[in-house]
Amino acid sequence: MTAATHSTLFPQVPESADAVLDGLDPEQREVALALHGPVCVLAGAGTGKTRAITHRIAYGVRAGILQPGGVLAVTFTNRAAGEMRGRLRQLGAGGVQARTFHSAALRQLQYFWPKAVGGDLPRLLERKVQLVAEAAARCRVRLDRNELRDVTSEIEWAKVTQTVPADYPAVVAKSVREAPRDPAEIGQIYGMYEQLKRERAVIDFEDVLLLTVAILQDRHDIADQIRRQYHHFVVDEYQDVSPLQQRLLDLWLGDRDSLCVVGDASQTIYSFTGATPDHLLNFRARHPGATVVKLVRDYRSTPQVVHLANGLLSQARGRAAEHRLELISQRDPGPEPAYTEYGDEPAEAEGTARRIRDLIAAGVPAGEIAVLYRINAQSEVYEQALADAGVPYQLRGAERFFERQEVREAGIALRGAARAGGNDSLLDDVEDLPAQVRAVLSTKGWTAEPPAGSGAVRDRWESLAALVRLAEDFARARSGATLSDLVAELDERAAAQHAPTVQGVTLASLHAAKGLEWDAVFLVGLTEGMMPITYAKTDEQVEEERRLLYVGVTRARLHLSLSWALSRAPGGRASRRPTRFLKGLRPGSGGLGAGGGALAGGSVERGLGGAAEGGARRRQRGPVRCRVCGATLTEAGEMKLMRCEDCPSDMDEALYERLRDWRAEQAGLLGQPAYCVFTDKTLMAIAERVPTTDGELVGISGVGARKLGRFGADVLALCAGEAPGGTGGEDDEES
Repeated sequence: MTAATHSTLFPQVPESADAVLDGLDPEQREVALALHGPVCVLAGAGTGKTRAITHRIAYGVRAGILQPGGVLAVTFTNRAAGEMRGRLRQLGAGGVQARTFHSAALRQLQYFWPKAVGGDLPRLLERKVQLVAEAAARCRVRLDRNELRDVTSEIEWAKVTQTVPADYPAVVAKSVREAPRDPAEIGQIYGMYEQLKRERAVIDFEDVLLLTVAILQDRHDIADQIRRQYHHFVVDEYQDVSPLQQRLLDLWLGDRDSLCVVGDASQTIYSFTGATPDHLLNFRARHPGATVVKLVRDYRSTPQVVHLANGLLSQARGRAAEHRLELISQRDPGPEPAYTEYGDEPAEAEGTARRIRDLIAAGVPAGEIAVLYRINAQSEVYEQALADAGVPYQLRGAERFFERQEVREAGIALRGAARAGGNDSLLDDVEDLPAQVRAVLSTKGWTAEPPAGSGAVRDRWESLAALVRLAEDFARARSGATLSDLVAELDERAAAQHAPTVQGVTLASLHAAKGLEWDAVFLVGLTEGMMPITYAKTDEQVEEERRLLYVGVTRARLHLSLSWALSRAPGGRASRRPTRFLKGLRPGSGGLGAGGGALAGGSVERGLGGAAEGGARRRQRGPVRCRVCGATLTEAGEMKLMRCEDCPSDMDEALYERLRDWRAEQAGLLGQPAYCVFTDKTLMAIAERVPTTDGELVGISGVGARKLGRFGADVLALCAGEAPGGTGGEDDEES
């Protein structure tokens, strides 16, 4: 197979079992050949773990060592399971079951429920939030939307850690977990939620695992039947296994040891859901004779990106850090990571959008660029900035590609055209497959040029354009392929949830980015309080935040940009600090202690906006948003404060009173009303932001250059707790 004859998206099925091993590095080959007994694969980011384990399964099947129907491969997301099924199909091992824990358990539960319990399986509750809200109301507990979400997550955590309602308060008290409300109150809501489920004969996703575990524990005949079906197990992302999932895996295995686990303790970022790396770290203790293989050759990222990733982990502490993997890049050198400091968050978003636009202009596809942030609430300012810059984007976490309405409609149209063959007038005088697809999809909204801007129309076009690109790749890989062949391929990919890439910049949280990769990654908002997040209090929680940043860094193949803003809003107090995790790694931040090394090359740039421009005002673009809740501000007074009137204020009350007294004195000297000096809203804004420089003061709406010259020294002295030294001059309207 050569690049000239076959697309990498559609590789030829290997001709033999030995051919499956072609192209594997020595460690990956060792994984593929380790088909007996317990196997533990410690795989660093970008080291080809999915390649190693899918080739392992395929080799075992093609060599006759493993029976396809006797293998169960489990992972944590439908996307990962779909990718695994797609790869196994391409390797000639299409009969292997690759599923999530929940999907595998649900199939077993549906099949065995009539035999084990009788009757029909209770209805699966798709969204538990509404039932949790009703449970809280019955307990006479009022929850707002955010509290409801937190309590729901807490119930999910309790269930996957096998904690019953009565034990919840005691378990939380013994753990380092910080409950969102009084634990006794949550335990009461949890108990009522379970009661409501029983009354209505419904189960939730956690019950799927709990009930499967219960049946396998109580019915040895059913457990034996499952063990007769599945003889070999593979678990991907093993560092994310919860106690409940481990219990289910133990019951599937029984007294056998035909198990291969793959994971990386340094990528444990879901402990809030009950995931723990302990099962991975204790694997060799539980299985003393296990084969252990380490994958450290990083094929994804450049040496510069890998060096930063290794540097992050070199500062880590705790048990997971003791088992960290030192990655070795296999790629040619690339650009140094870029570090950029901005005056405020809008400036950071606009600067990021400009850099992305430059990358796209230089030839980097939009679909190979991502902006990653700590929490989803950070996305809006980047959506606005990218839209203003004319850059298409997509939010990670939207509905699956093949479930989108436009994709379903396109599939129907392509299937109809394939069935009609030469009788479809759309295909008259259209010879090759891509041209046929373009002709058919033109009736559904596809055009040669994308529509302007973003939004639903652009999203629809991007979906159709992805199908056109897929057809082009398919035609290059399969000489002589017909429209019917493409439709069959689309059906198989839909079944495997193997979607093509939509060409738009990805906006995603760091958690949602796990398992993905891009040519260029922008890690934004890297300030103390956001990274690590404010509520990370314990050493364990802070270390998980470090691992989350490590996951973000290792998503980048070539270009990596890290940025932070000194204040939230334009003109705000520049009180923020870059994340502690970059200390000793970013230029100018000091050296590392033992075990680390400062990065070579790179520099910290000062982005446009705020103090970086010596106090010059940055032209405001787009809507002005509340710096507390993010809502769009329309009232002049609110825009001056940069927050909603009813949002909480962090104003220095004593400073505000000093400013009012000073203003009254100045107004008396000038013989003018007090508002001619500064309005109340401007004084409130000053007392909230407490500026320390001319640049910070002039950035506050209502100050302006002339008033800065007249009153600036006095105001800054008052902000510093000192006595003002002068008086104002002739009167002037507030700018």
